Amino acid sequence: MSNSKPGSGRWMSAAALLAAFLLATSPAVLSQSYPAKPVHAIVTMQGGPLDAFARLITEKMAQRLKQSLVVESRPGAGGNIATAAVARSVADGHTVLFANDTTFTVNPALYAKLNFDPERDFIPVSVLGTFGQMIVVNPKLAIGSVEQLAAASRKRELSFSSSGNGTPSHLAFAYLQSVTGTQARHIPYKTNPEAVSSVVSGDVDSTMVIASTVVPHVRAGKLRGLAYSGRKRSIIAPETPTVAELGYPGFEVEFSWVLLVPAGTPAHVVDTLHREAGRAVTSPELAEKMQAFDLVPTALSPAESTIWLRTARDKWTSLIREIKLSVD
Repeated sequence: MSNSKPGSGRWMSAAALLAAFLLATSPAVLSQSYPAKPVHAIVTMQGGPLDAFARLITEKMAQRLKQSLVVESRPGAGGNIATAAVARSVADGHTVLFANDTTFTVNPALYAKLNFDPERDFIPVSVLGTFGQMIVVNPKLAIGSVEQLAAASRKRELSFSSSGNGTPSHLAFAYLQSVTGTQARHIPYKTNPEAVSSVVSGDVDSTMVIASTVVPHVRAGKLRGLAYSGRKRSIIAPETPTVAELGYPGFEVEFSWVLLVPAGTPAHVVDTLHREAGRAVTSPELAEKMQAFDLVPTALSPAESTIWLRTARDKWTSLIREIKLSVD
């Protein structure tokens, strides 16, 4: 004689369905289902180191995620154009942003109006690595040091190029001006290669960009390296002194490349992206290429990255107000 109660089969079926649902929606299973389609990776710069870096990292990530990551460069307005586009995208992890940290740490103080909120609209997945800037001049100029650059600028008008308003190259040189008394007219371009080419050709006197962009030209005698902005000397040009070493103690300018997603992206997706991007940037296979970028890999966690960006934003906001830096 059966001891089962009326309807117990229905309750057992419901329990089994609930268990199956909980299993299917567990973080482990969800993480396996992402990405469900190609991931669109938007980059805030075109043709420069960040663009090349993003393509290397996404290629490595794609191998493990078993899904393609399609890279699209959208330069302009110091990264604001690409960033605003990602802020409006669906928050499911299938659209991500590779950006200079300055878009989130500098632009809020530099631009009167942004089409995105750097904290409300984004989740920082990871600060992937940090780097400094190298100041170079056209070798036809009789300038061999930062001190000589400052002295020459007080005798005649000099110019400096950047990869755009609010970009690392613009901010680094502006800070150099405030510390050394250098006076130079800002000429913004859209990309790092364009900014560097303008100095190689002699159309512009100087620039201050990521070392990987200019070291080949320095070695070829097409540019003259004066100094490096980081707390330590450049990985790929250790013969170049830091600005601080040249008599300006405390001078330190370092930036980072950051991976972000729109706010509201599920936590398991953020974790997956952080894990795979971190593995890529610190992988032995890419170690030599990361050094070629003059990049110090960090692969910070989302929480650490949030703190890093807030701290840097406070620093640059204070500096921008102090030196009255403008994009005009």
